[in-house]
Amino acid sequence: MPFDRKLAARKSGRERFKDGSRELGFDLLSFWQWSASDLLSNATRGIVAEYLVARALDADPAGVRDEWAAYDLRTREGVKVEVKSAAYLQSWYHEKLSQISFVVSKTRAWDPSTNRMAEKAARQADVYVFALLAHQDKQTVDPLDVSHWLFFVLPTSELDRRTRSQHSITLPTLRKLCDGSVAYHDLKAAVAEAAKRKRESSANSVV
Repeated sequence: MPFDRKLAARKSGRERFKDGSRELGFDLLSFWQWSASDLLSNATRGIVAEYLVARALDADPAGVRDEWAAYDLRTREGVKVEVKSAAYLQSWYHEKLSQISFVVSKTRAWDPSTNRMAEKAARQADVYVFALLAHQDKQTVDPLDVSHWLFFVLPTSELDRRTRSQHSITLPTLRKLCDGSVAYHDLKAAVAEAAKRKRESSANSVV
């Protein structure tokens, strides 16, 4: 018998761990604190970046992150957004700042409703947002402070047209293609403009 997809329900953090009907002495919030307090770690920082972009775009911030979706976010206007993150600083010991690059390779979309992969690899989103935690002082870096981040926005068509590496993109190249970064509070307008350019590019390719 097949098992249909089970959608996650948004939790409050007050849910209790239990042993059958007997509650244990800790709750879901304590698990979140234990598992996700290191905001500089690569995995958690990436999720923080997605959440910041979701809030900036008003992309269903009251919902639940879909870890297995083909793209990261969908705006209320239907624009599919992929968020990539990087940082100069890491939570572990390092002697110099990290070199910045972002993976932008094409993927085969997986449908969690059918457990099947798409036959053709492609970039699934309409727009890419590259979130760089740009602060370079390890004692004061704070991923919760949006002034510590830089954001670069590109329509997917710009990435598809590149003749260089289709696997990754460096920060100097990104700065050129984006004509600079945008502030957090300008992200919504920048994503809307990039989506418009993506639609225009798609229309021109059909003609």
